[in-house]
Amino acid sequence: MNKSMSRREALRWLTLTAAASLVACQPTNQAQNQPQSNAQPAEPVDNQPVNTPQTNTPSADQAYLSVVHGQDPAAITEAAVRALGGMERFVQNGFNVIIKPNICTDYYSYEYGATTNPIVVATLVSLALGAGAGRVRVMDYPFGGSAESAYVVSGIADAVQAAGGEMEVMNPAKFRSTQIPDGVSISNWDIYQDVLDCDLFINVPIAKQHGLATMTAGCKNMLGVIENRSAIHAQMGERIPDLVSLLRPELTVVDAIRTLMQNGPTGGSLDDVQINNTVIASHDVVTCDAYATRFLGLTPADIPYIVHAAERGLGVMDLNSVRIDETSL
Repeated sequence: MNKSMSRREALRWLTLTAAASLVACQPTNQAQNQPQSNAQPAEPVDNQPVNTPQTNTPSADQAYLSVVHGQDPAAITEAAVRALGGMERFVQNGFNVIIKPNICTDYYSYEYGATTNPIVVATLVSLALGAGAGRVRVMDYPFGGSAESAYVVSGIADAVQAAGGEMEVMNPAKFRSTQIPDGVSISNWDIYQDVLDCDLFINVPIAKQHGLATMTAGCKNMLGVIENRSAIHAQMGERIPDLVSLLRPELTVVDAIRTLMQNGPTGGSLDDVQINNTVIASHDVVTCDAYATRFLGLTPADIPYIVHAAERGLGVMDLNSVRIDETSL
């Protein structure tokens, strides 16, 4: 990647450009419902080219959002990414990739619906390496228990290592105060710097009920790369979109295979889990979350952080305005 322009500056520039094009192509009422940021695109330093994938501009043969149903987690994950144009759309040769699942606690394995399915995560590791990634790391900051223990209990550590990826325990020294230029409620926060510096950030949440947020999926999964998460919970409707405005995962893959319907985010009873056998994927984290609401009997309008993120032009919540490729295997 061109070091004269940071990945996040380049991504923000590309995203703002693509968002303007998307709104211009949508019906008038949709454009009114999705106001765009007034921020100006960052200018490339020294006018040098930016070596960043155009993740926000799907071509005519690529879905904006892909939804795949089926019994095989690996197969439906691969199919969901393929509908977007394949991992090659997102990965360039030698890329440093970080994959961020939801590894909630070390209390229970993934079967309890609080933690991302290990096979979904491992499949993305394999796809990224197969597309030419030079390094693929998987990490999270668990809500309960140690990272080392949670990685093992979840089943993700074994699956990722078998796929050729690395499990990384997040280093406390790498959480540093970072400016959030487009923040509304917060203007800076302690954020894990590797996520900002990597070439590709893949967000792999699980869709589940949450006692405070009502639902957690892709946008709220950003809390796993920051410090002082309780302060975000105090004003989630605005502060989660603030984090999304900076972190901007280029690819979000939502695990909706086993959905925790109540007692989230940690769960603890298999009776609270509903089997949906679905994976959702898009370059647009807001659109992923908008679709995921249906698994909890909700609509996008029921989740304040989705509404505010869409209003700020961080993604599209109107599912009728984008191309959705939905298949069953």
